[in-house]
Amino acid sequence: MESLTGHVALLATGGTIASRVDGAGGATLAADAGSAVLAAAGTGTVAVDVVDLMQKGSYLLTFDDMLAVCAAIRAALESPTALGVVVTHGTDTMEETAYLADLLHDDPRPVVFTGAQRAADSPEPDGPGNLRAALALAASPDARGRGALIVFDGEVFTLPATRKTETAKLRAFSNPDLGPTGSITTTGEILLGPAHRRPTPLGTPPTGAGVRVDIIACYPGADATLFAAALAAGARGIVLEATGLGNANAELCDAVRGAVQGGVVVVTSTRVHAGAVQGVYGAGGGRTLEDAGAVPSGLLRPPQARTLLQALLSLGLPTEQVVGRIRRRGDPDLLGPAPSD
Repeated sequence: MESLTGHVALLATGGTIASRVDGAGGATLAADAGSAVLAAAGTGTVAVDVVDLMQKGSYLLTFDDMLAVCAAIRAALESPTALGVVVTHGTDTMEETAYLADLLHDDPRPVVFTGAQRAADSPEPDGPGNLRAALALAASPDARGRGALIVFDGEVFTLPATRKTETAKLRAFSNPDLGPTGSITTTGEILLGPAHRRPTPLGTPPTGAGVRVDIIACYPGADATLFAAALAAGARGIVLEATGLGNANAELCDAVRGAVQGGVVVVTSTRVHAGAVQGVYGAGGGRTLEDAGAVPSGLLRPPQARTLLQALLSLGLPTEQVVGRIRRRGDPDLLGPAPSD
């Protein structure tokens, strides 16, 4: 089979796909350069240009690191021969970096994130197969116009509402509400469903903005101590990891009301696996939270709600625009497949 015309840019950031067991301490650490990760997978029918960005487990990343990945994606797509981009990334926070990339991506060419659940030196690593699938998808004309994607264990996902749902099993990611958007066979056959709606991309937040956004968990008996500590630390945004449809309690609702009156944006998400956040219950529940000024996140779970909120606040947008964009980007009716012509 002849090679495809053009190339795919491979941006290596570390993660389990590049990790090996450290002989001294016995811990698994990112060790392999992008060239080694690619050599384990092979290039198939497409030329690949490798760029080593960083060598980290994704649990170590900062928001500025995520912005650096997005900047490298833009730089890679400046080449007219680039068919698309693959980012190898740790699975722990892939849903955040990939979602940020999707929020900022203003190019029809695909950006595909992948990684591994087993380290490179394991007896049966899954990284090479995931990378082969990601390279095939990034080079495919059928993947154009879909923004950033995650491909893992043969499944393809759009970003909003996609999350890591398994700590160790090979099928690490899922989208409980929207499902996968397609699949890739082990022989490289790509099957994609209808493209999902894509809002207008955000502008690029500046690095070093230093905007603090915290996630506060709700649980039986939770008080406002941690919420107050986040405000005292300078948080300009807070995401509540609420219960059920998006519920808290009276004390937290009072804290939310005071924070919103002070100019802090509070977003209500949920710890529940699937379903949209809805303001239904009173007496400190989701309806009370909305009355206090909290913004429901729709289908976005806390990590992606925080990523969106931090990006919007870092852009310096007025509060009403931040609130409006959060509502729209989590709206279940706006996240499904785009209407066919």
